[in-house]
Amino acid sequence: MAADAVLMQLARLAAGVPLQRLHAAGALLGRLAYRFSSRFRARLEDNLAQAGYTDPVLAIAASTEIGKGVLELPRLWLRPHEEVAKLVVRVEDEAVLARALALGCGVIFLTPHLGCFEITAQWYTRRAPLTILYRPPRKAALAPLMLAGRSRSNMRTATTDLAGVRTLLKALRAKEAIGMLPDQVASRGEGEWAPFFGRPAYTMTLAVRLAKSTGAPIVIAYAERLPAAAGYVLRFLPMPERRAEEGGGAWVNRAMEDVVRRLPVQYLWAYNRYKRPAGAEPPPASVEHRSTAP
Repeated sequence: MAADAVLMQLARLAAGVPLQRLHAAGALLGRLAYRFSSRFRARLEDNLAQAGYTDPVLAIAASTEIGKGVLELPRLWLRPHEEVAKLVVRVEDEAVLARALALGCGVIFLTPHLGCFEITAQWYTRRAPLTILYRPPRKAALAPLMLAGRSRSNMRTATTDLAGVRTLLKALRAKEAIGMLPDQVASRGEGEWAPFFGRPAYTMTLAVRLAKSTGAPIVIAYAERLPAAAGYVLRFLPMPERRAEEGGGAWVNRAMEDVVRRLPVQYLWAYNRYKRPAGAEPPPASVEHRSTAP
């Protein structure tokens, strides 16, 4: 049996497991990764320290949340859409979203790797169409599973190429919403070097360019994972005012830093945020480091 078929079969089995058990198993998985994977532990601790967090208790707690995030995915992707959307037990600052929608220019959602970033799209698409920027995973066997989870009613995907940009533009011009992960390392030519917690990170600028060309407002959305698998709290935030001297990437990264500070234990600190994309120029000396102590 092909690897993708085996993975899909395992994911369907996991999707039938109660969320509380998936989170318990995920917490254990995260702690084991922290204990036995030196690469995982080093990257997590290095990224935390870069942001000014040095408490080992936070590092362990963050690893458990990463594990929960991994094992909750089959249930979020493969259970009935209405059932998944109901896991959002509370929505805060929905007025931010209402004001953005009232402008009639579509909405650009930025959802960082914070908390349960998959549930935000699931919740929104129960109400209106959403097109999300999709980058195929490095492991090809994961692609069918990810696409199955993101091919829900009212949910479409746009590839990270010129055709995908056209798809996003079409959605915005139809006054629909689009979404993307702003703290995912951009590919060469798709971003710029900008400080993220004081260190240069190659940062996607597409959201800022689309906002400028269409007038669509940018809204930050993230979902906090509640203890004891009690569900998720979805929050909407406006982008901070852009500073006069600030590039698009720096503006996005500053906004993401502020959001991560709200819930540092649930950020994906083990992600290699500072890697240099293949073929990209090294960061210029002008991208200065700055203090980021919480």
